[in-house]
Amino acid sequence: MLKTNNHQHIIFSAFVNSGLETHQTGNQNKIAQPKLDLLQPLRHWLDSLEIQNRKLARFIAKMIPAQCPFERDIIFLGRKVAHIPPMCKLNPLYDQFVGLRFRALCYLADVCGEDVQSYC
Repeated sequence: MLKTNNHQHIIFSAFVNSGLETHQTGNQNKIAQPKLDLLQPLRHWLDSLEIQNRKLARFIAKMIPAQCPFERDIIFLGRKVAHIPPMCKLNPLYDQFVGLRFRALCYLADVCGEDVQSYC
């Protein structure tokens, strides 16, 4: 940092790196181009879906599992041999389905006054 006669601070690195930044931004623009997300309209639709029907809320709460059904422990002769990790996170719509299930359970509990422990 440099000081001028009128006591203003000048950051020296702004001048030194200025040539590098233009060169780097040219490379970053090639790499960081916006990607086309084909699932974005479906994500937006699922996120904006409002639950206003008891039957629909029950259906959603039953159909979307509370935890990943693929996660397993493989036990052989009483010992854990392997573990299959949850693969639901590989689903590109996982967050939207979890949010939809949560909204359905909240509707059943708050609006309908149902006990939602049977869905968990």
